[in-house]
Amino acid sequence: MKLLSLFRRDAAVRNSLHPQMTWASKSIGTAVSRTGLFLRKQIWIWPIVATLLLGTIGYFVSRAISNTMRANMQSQLESLLSVESEMVHNWIRTNIANATSTANNQAIRDSIHKLIEHEEATVGNVPATDVTELRRLLSKQLGPTLSSHDYAGYIVADKSRKVIAAATEELIGRAIIPEFETLFQKALKGEASITPPFGSVVMLKDETGRLRSGVPTMLVCAPVRDTDFEVVGVLALRIRPELEFTRILQLGQFGASGETYAFDKTGLMVSNSRFDEDLFLCGILPDREGARSILNVQLRDPGGNVTEGYRPTVRRSQQPLTKCVASAISGVDGVDIEGYRDYRGVWTLGAWKWFPEFEMGVVTELDRTEAYRPLTILQWTFRSLLVLLATSSVAIFLFTVRVARLQREAQKAAIELKQLGQYELEEKLGSGGMGVVFKGRHAMLRRPAAIKLLNVDKVNDASIHRFEREVQITCKLNHPNTIAIYDYGRTPEGVFYYAMEYLDGIDLQVLVEKYGPQPEGRVVNILRQICGSLYEAHSQGLVHRDIKPANVMLNRRGAESDVVKVLDFGLVKAVDDSKQAAMTMANSLTGTPLYMAPEAIQSPGSVDARSDLYAVGALGYFLLTGQPVFEAETLIQLCQMHIDAVPVPPSQRTKQSISPELESALLRCLDKVRTRRPNTARELAHLLLDVPARGDWPEATAEAWWNSHDSGTIPVISTNPGPADSPYSHTIVDQSKV
Repeated sequence: MKLLSLFRRDAAVRNSLHPQMTWASKSIGTAVSRTGLFLRKQIWIWPIVATLLLGTIGYFVSRAISNTMRANMQSQLESLLSVESEMVHNWIRTNIANATSTANNQAIRDSIHKLIEHEEATVGNVPATDVTELRRLLSKQLGPTLSSHDYAGYIVADKSRKVIAAATEELIGRAIIPEFETLFQKALKGEASITPPFGSVVMLKDETGRLRSGVPTMLVCAPVRDTDFEVVGVLALRIRPELEFTRILQLGQFGASGETYAFDKTGLMVSNSRFDEDLFLCGILPDREGARSILNVQLRDPGGNVTEGYRPTVRRSQQPLTKCVASAISGVDGVDIEGYRDYRGVWTLGAWKWFPEFEMGVVTELDRTEAYRPLTILQWTFRSLLVLLATSSVAIFLFTVRVARLQREAQKAAIELKQLGQYELEEKLGSGGMGVVFKGRHAMLRRPAAIKLLNVDKVNDASIHRFEREVQITCKLNHPNTIAIYDYGRTPEGVFYYAMEYLDGIDLQVLVEKYGPQPEGRVVNILRQICGSLYEAHSQGLVHRDIKPANVMLNRRGAESDVVKVLDFGLVKAVDDSKQAAMTMANSLTGTPLYMAPEAIQSPGSVDARSDLYAVGALGYFLLTGQPVFEAETLIQLCQMHIDAVPVPPSQRTKQSISPELESALLRCLDKVRTRRPNTARELAHLLLDVPARGDWPEATAEAWWNSHDSGTIPVISTNPGPADSPYSHTIVDQSKV
């Protein structure tokens, strides 16, 4: 298929145009075009910009605040843990010092030595002195120490680990229980130490004064030495952990959920939790009188938040230790500010430390929800603002669409009423990509006019600017062969229009398609008139850039026949106007490829008057032969032929004779090198005067032609950018693809 067919106007389609405009039918393309129009509106875009901007700011601010809060939280947890650990350490050292000092008291040492000697004397059924008084004396000697330091009792054992004296008589004579073995072993080696809290194995009074076993107890042990400084026994003082030890750790409670607690090497909590009431409700603590979390809570991860109703699927003894406890028992101190589940299954942040010498660890924790509540509030604030802005954007968009739709309906209604200001619309003459042309009449002057309307479905800033520019440029031109502009305006409904002289002739494209190649004399007459119009434009620094048969009308005007009118100055380029570069895409072609000069393809910004003359030569070639200069299968091939292909002389492509003078003038216009073309349109007009056949189409012949062909002729007004079925008749092409 020849590319030429893409540039030809369908006469049947043109003849089907009628005066009444019907707006009921809508195509998918129109809908898409309108959607694009709405998307280009400026009103609703700002909330979206604000949404994106706020979202970006919110993201980075939230991230910065989050990082700062994490750093501060880590510092806070580590500082609190350090303070609590140091307080516990000091308390332990104080108690060890007290026990050591007591064990080294001379009177107490003497009493213990006598008890040890008595115990050794009874071995083998050897008679021994009464030890009751010795034990009573030792109790009296230890009384001030027990009283002043709130110790709940004492135990004295010899080197064989046998209890020889104790505040609880049932312990006397018994071997040290296995739980005390490590502690007493250290003391017998001369090292004072302390135990983590453990449950008593004998009946002791609890904090309520009731005797029972399993009462939380701590022992601080110190070696007892003889005069030779040899260890001969052990003195252990009993501590009630709830009096000081637990209270020290409870000082680490902060906020609504922060707590500090201790645990032993089995993962058992050896201090009190601040959540005892919750632990009762969750079933972690047995619901009995006097029950406390100390020595009753295994620090294991239940797998879910039991405070919110989660129920574990395995027994507590089979659940894994919490992250902090498992890490501490393995000897790794640390901090976690991302979160892990504590013994309640609540996500918490924590810092932990292990004391290997005491086989005990301390952890400080805070619920993650509370820790990051300010950040959560900030994030929700930003999210709410984003939702609000997004909703506003949608609302404004819908409002814009509605307003635009109402405006279009008003514009269409105004057109349906056939009244635009002082002009009455009569019949539709044609339509193109940017505008629609009606035949109209001035209400007062009753003068016919062609009314060009900007397509209401494609109104945007660019189209309005180009529409106005076409009017302003054309108004500057006064040559009789340039179409005259009468008026320009905008209706209250927003319909842009301008009125130009009404031409009841035929454009050159239709002329050739309908009547074939034209005589040489007539072609010369037409080309000379085109040159006259272009010379005026070029003299004002304007380049038409889209000379083609469809943009040149042949008419009867003022009782004269074959009067040429050059149309469509919408693509005119002001050669000294730098702002014109912004009217077309960078690195693009503007014009009609069938009539485009090589430089317009290779360097669109460099076109000048000689580029228009190239198009005039191509137009003359078409009038003489009925064929364009070049024909190709694709647009790229066509453009390449304009760049480097040598035109076939028109005399070789038509049966009618063509004078060498006219052929030479046309081929000179079609020269690839613009410096070899005529310098001005007037120079080309002078060359055409040398054509012998220029007088072969006199006024009488032209009059006779119009008389014989005027019947049934449909007036045609060319509109920018041309018929809808000619996609290449006016196109902007990406030069990078050519």
